[in-house]
Amino acid sequence: MADAVYSPIGQINSAGDEKALFLKVFSGMVINTFDETNKMMDKHVVRSIASGKSAQFPVLGTATAAYHVKGEDISPNGQEILANEKIINIDNSLLAPVFIPSIDEAMNHYDVRAEYARKLAHELANRADKNLLQVAVLAARASATLTGGNGGTVLTNAAYGTDGDVLAAGIFDAGQTFDEKDIPEDSQRFCALKPAQYNLLAQTTKVLNSDWNGAGSYSKGQVTEIDSIQVIKSNHVPTSVIAGVTGENNTYSGTFTTTVGVCWHKNAVGTVKLQDLRSESEYNMLQQGTWLLSKYIMGHGILQPECAVELKTS
Repeated sequence: MADAVYSPIGQINSAGDEKALFLKVFSGMVINTFDETNKMMDKHVVRSIASGKSAQFPVLGTATAAYHVKGEDISPNGQEILANEKIINIDNSLLAPVFIPSIDEAMNHYDVRAEYARKLAHELANRADKNLLQVAVLAARASATLTGGNGGTVLTNAAYGTDGDVLAAGIFDAGQTFDEKDIPEDSQRFCALKPAQYNLLAQTTKVLNSDWNGAGSYSKGQVTEIDSIQVIKSNHVPTSVIAGVTGENNTYSGTFTTTVGVCWHKNAVGTVKLQDLRSESEYNMLQQGTWLLSKYIMGHGILQPECAVELKTS
């Protein structure tokens, strides 16, 4: 009997790595899950760089205007627009690896790689959200970038964490702060709260009642926005003492024990990407199994502190 012709379904055009297409499936699942899980990546400024260890974000002040007097030379009336910069460094490569023994994969009754892809993506997405929300709170505490400019804002009320009406009023105060600092009202204002505080808002009549022009759903526990600030629910709002970690080349650490939430405009925080989310796979003969690895290389930092407001209880 002649040998059967083997059809390598994992190869590209029946050539090269027999698992090349399998890796693409794995990578696609990681990317899709990352995008579904991550809440912060589209809510701040992101810049990709081809090389280097940091990126510069220019910060410019405002200009003034004056009426012209007929016949007067305008050249002596030039003005100086203040300028500064914010530097965001690239953190070390953030890795999420997993090892799958061949014998376990052979005996398993479900596609273990699909499950591991979701686990790795969740961890990377969560780490990015945590760092970005910590930076947003730190931005609210930061001083002005430009001389005479505005720094961040911290609003304090002991009832923010327990009273939905008071918390809603705090978000209105944050919106007023943005208005007074000329922060654009362009659908790019956000507020992140822990589930407990988010649910307080969802039970607050003034927030949802259509007679108050409220928006959301009591039955679904949804709050869409308050004072044109989009409200999101996240477990990653920092509420503890967070220490720095080796490999972080930007500051994410701080004491957040009284933090309830943070409001920000998209321009408050920036990310520099050196390498976007990607995955690798390699079979190790000596270990008799396959290594799966997902990773990214990026860093996060404060851009415009005047675009951030922290809500805290003390």
